Amino acid sequence: MPFAFIKQMKSVIHFDALGLSPIAFDLGIWHLFGLTLHPMIHWYALAYITGILLAWRYVLFLLKQPGAPMKPEQTDDLVFWSTLGILVGGRLAYVLFYQPAILENPLEVFKLWEGGMSYHGGMIGVFLAIWWVKTSNRLSWLRIADYIGCAAPIGLFLGRLANFVNGELWGRPSTMPWAVIFPQAGALPRHPSQLYEAGLEGIILFAFLNYQFFATKSRFHPGKLAGFFLVGYGLSRFIVEWFREPDVQLGTLSWGLTMGQTLTIPMVLSGLWLIVTSKKRHINV
Repeated sequence: MPFAFIKQMKSVIHFDALGLSPIAFDLGIWHLFGLTLHPMIHWYALAYITGILLAWRYVLFLLKQPGAPMKPEQTDDLVFWSTLGILVGGRLAYVLFYQPAILENPLEVFKLWEGGMSYHGGMIGVFLAIWWVKTSNRLSWLRIADYIGCAAPIGLFLGRLANFVNGELWGRPSTMPWAVIFPQAGALPRHPSQLYEAGLEGIILFAFLNYQFFATKSRFHPGKLAGFFLVGYGLSRFIVEWFREPDVQLGTLSWGLTMGQTLTIPMVLSGLWLIVTSKKRHINV
């Protein structure tokens, strides 16, 4: 029924009624060499892979514009090391800041298919990857970061959609007509905070950064676009944390903020510093 979703919004949305599943493709049961396998491809994994590929293609598009900081063929190394940085940095930061108990069983750290990634850690991993590529090729670290920042919201958007499809990282209880009852979160309707983040960190941040790239001279002030990204992501995450249910194992910290909000503070401050000082780094093309 085409209007079933609209009709349901008049009261409350039941997640189960949306027909969503964390499994994108179930490849069935395989019998190989005496082993019984049941491979399944999750939306979470597809979001990461698709986000990286689309961001890579978009960076190549941006590099065709005047004043590019690197050659298109140099992005291959950047994509490889950035992917590694996202996986390693994102997982390690999640374990250290959100689930240190995982360290009691070290092999659990490698179970990426079960979820559990920190976007803050992933960003640190990407910045380290940029530094490595910059050092190896004698490029400008900040200028590469500017271009990566313009493409990063693509992955953030897809990642948050995957969070919603998985029915995880739900919001706090809500009485809004679009509130969702997530089966694993109890009977209370909750903010679909995953979608809030997809809109802020993904759509709005992407639009703002790329307006700055094409309609202003921001890309000729190294670090400015990267600074806008850090501030934009940090503020978006800080705001949405007021609607997102804090992690069960952490809750609200003793200083009144969640871990997600706390980790965004140095990010926003760093971004502001990059923006304020960017005029001193003007380049002529």
